[in-house]
Amino acid sequence: MNFLSIGLVAAQAATMAPVATVSQDLRAPDGTAIVRTAADCSGAANQVVGQTGGQLLSASAQTEGGQAVCVITVLVPGSGNDRPKKVTVTVPQ
Repeated sequence: MNFLSIGLVAAQAATMAPVATVSQDLRAPDGTAIVRTAADCSGAANQVVGQTGGQLLSASAQTEGGQAVCVITVLVPGSGNDRPKKVTVTVPQ
């Protein structure tokens, strides 16, 4: 995430009241629930990073089928000598 993206996310978050809900339909690769936030993608990114133990590669707000979503991509460490895996999770806003 570059500084411009962080600044835009912070500006948007400052103007909106955050709303968080837990959806049973949203699951991280390990099966735990992902929290939706209406303000921006930073909350969703933090949740996915925390649940996967990965490193954030990107977080972006997009529109899919007329619905606002956050597309979060993390690099998850491999177990043992396995290579890390790139995991992308789409979280509705």
